[in-house]
Amino acid sequence: MRVFFDSSAFAKRYVREAGTDIVLSWCDQATELCLSGIALAEVISAFCRLQRENRVSQDQYRHLKALLMADIVDAAICDLTPEVIRHAIGALEMNVLRGMDAIHLGSALALKVDVFVSTDARQCAAAAQAGLRVVQV
Repeated sequence: MRVFFDSSAFAKRYVREAGTDIVLSWCDQATELCLSGIALAEVISAFCRLQRENRVSQDQYRHLKALLMADIVDAAICDLTPEVIRHAIGALEMNVLRGMDAIHLGSALALKVDVFVSTDARQCAAAAQAGLRVVQV
């Protein structure tokens, strides 16, 4: 089963917070982890913010980054392609979404995933409207 995670959901794989157990369960069920290319920068940005806020040490940051890099070796990572942009624009025209949320959705549609996992209610509604099976964390 191909499971797509937006950045906010995938970050829960590394940082224990509400929803982490659900994300870990979907990661275990997935035959392939699917991400938008922008997810990597967004998750690293979250790790950097945690370090700046002194919520993780420099060693913990390096460990989190290493875990992320190891996880994406076999992941399907969707580039920003004309198909992704077309899906993203369509989602923006039909829903109230932020641009990056629409790119995640466009990536999931381009990858033809089985499940879409996100923490964002509007993004989940747009994904459901687009025909995806949705899990809101």
